[in-house]
Amino acid sequence: MALWLTIAAALWGLWTLIAHAILRLSPRHDVAAGLVMIGLKMYTRLVHRLRVTGREHIPKARDPGRLIVVSNHTAGVDPLLVQSICPFEITWTMAEDMRLPWAEPMWKWAGILFVDRRAGSHMAARAAMRRLEAGGVLGIFPEGKIERPHRHILPFLHGVGMLAKRMQAPVLPIIIEGAPDTETAWQSLWTPSRARIRVMPMIHYDRKLSPGDIAEDLRKRYLRWTGWPASDAGPGAIQAEPDERPTPRAAEDPAA
Repeated sequence: MALWLTIAAALWGLWTLIAHAILRLSPRHDVAAGLVMIGLKMYTRLVHRLRVTGREHIPKARDPGRLIVVSNHTAGVDPLLVQSICPFEITWTMAEDMRLPWAEPMWKWAGILFVDRRAGSHMAARAAMRRLEAGGVLGIFPEGKIERPHRHILPFLHGVGMLAKRMQAPVLPIIIEGAPDTETAWQSLWTPSRARIRVMPMIHYDRKLSPGDIAEDLRKRYLRWTGWPASDAGPGAIQAEPDERPTPRAAEDPAA
């Protein structure tokens, strides 16, 4: 009996240590999300050979407060690449036409905000603002679709500027390179690659700037950071509501 009690105590202690380690990686403070995060890190390293520079710019807290994570959009795997390097949970916006019915439980668990990019979605904008108001982190691909041609920067939608302006949320810019250039977004999930992420310094935009000014300033930064050419074709997504306060100057901060 004493032997079995000793074994049980040892196993319980081992599970406690493992659970504690898993919880440290969990953006939701629960074991299930921690296990998902561990699997995600292994997946991005083994399948996509992910390399990261600029980690020092990522907030270390699991609850960093309202924040907008912005990234260029190279492949369907992009949200997984970005989430794998962040200790906090990111609520992503996603095109409604990518909403596979059989994956509905997964979409709900992940809290995805769906957007009808053919008509725009003020409902999605309001849901995004509620997420930020609650102190959450929102993930946006301001180009509105995957970059085509590859390694070109599309126009940035004004919705990202509207959210940054109205919510006074800082913007964390992320650059993705090297993700799979596949025929469909889903194929990138199982296509090996040598992806690279660069995390740039956080940007705090002046309240006086218009949504258009913010979106345009962000796009100019991405063009400068990547050295890629600009492409002028891009669809709508989260739409900015009209803003009647034009501003003549761009944001000023050390990342400019």
